[in-house]
Amino acid sequence: MMLSRRNFFKIMGGAGASLATITGNSHAGESAETFDSFGCLVDITRCIGCRKCEVACNAHNKLPHQDFNDMTVLDDYRRPDWEKYTVINRHHGYPVDDVDHNVHIYVKEQCRHCVKPSCASACVVGALTKKKNGPVVYDEKKCIGCRYCMVACPFQIPAYEDHNPVTPRVIKCTFCYDRIEQGKMPACATICPTQAMIFGKRDALLSIAKKRLKNNPGKYIDHIYGEYEVGGTSWLYLSPVEFSFFPELGNKPPPKLTEMILSGVFGYAAAPTSLFAILGAISWINNRKRSITLNEVSGREGEEK
Repeated sequence: MMLSRRNFFKIMGGAGASLATITGNSHAGESAETFDSFGCLVDITRCIGCRKCEVACNAHNKLPHQDFNDMTVLDDYRRPDWEKYTVINRHHGYPVDDVDHNVHIYVKEQCRHCVKPSCASACVVGALTKKKNGPVVYDEKKCIGCRYCMVACPFQIPAYEDHNPVTPRVIKCTFCYDRIEQGKMPACATICPTQAMIFGKRDALLSIAKKRLKNNPGKYIDHIYGEYEVGGTSWLYLSPVEFSFFPELGNKPPPKLTEMILSGVFGYAAAPTSLFAILGAISWINNRKRSITLNEVSGREGEEK
């Protein structure tokens, strides 16, 4: 397909308009912390590693079958991936007293649904967006497979369907956005037998966490992981031991750091805007070529019949 100069500038204009829309959506998501969004508080002292949360997540999202009675999987460190949106990991060797008595703890891992998500900031087509009620959701129809979100995530959560060569997707916990929209809790939070997870408004969860810290000074480390890390996350954690099993991150939201770097390198983001517009144009051209090719093949097959 030959692309005329006039058509090229039409495409560029459309790509620029699309980028403006994407930028507007991103900004709307970045201000989500001003809303009373939902979150989950995980109390690690109450988690017994039963994997019931994995069972509920698997059932709700119709993920591949697993043997959830097999506790040997806890012998190895696991990450969420396309087969499992959340996992329980067992960590060993944490001292609980001066007599060298150690304990093992169980820790739930999933997307943190950051207040200012790096994945959404890095996505050039708006396939990832932060909703006002908390979840960071993914639109596979917009995704172009660049995987910048995977690089940007400070928790290394998004996974890619490498096994699916035709329509691969970026995979991560959805925070059961569909259930939250219906006034329900995330599936994992409905089944925990020890109430290690509490679902609710983030501000209320922080109040509960701070009250537990105040009333039980010897039970917890005096820190709520996720209150300030990377600008705050929707998933918050209390722990009896230091959070060495989580990445040590600063409080500045990574998207802000990205914006500062881009502004310094490209001069107030003019070059990135042009780049994203070009990427959008290229994506449109490729989709157009694919559509024309499919129509031509279909036409030839019709003539042969």
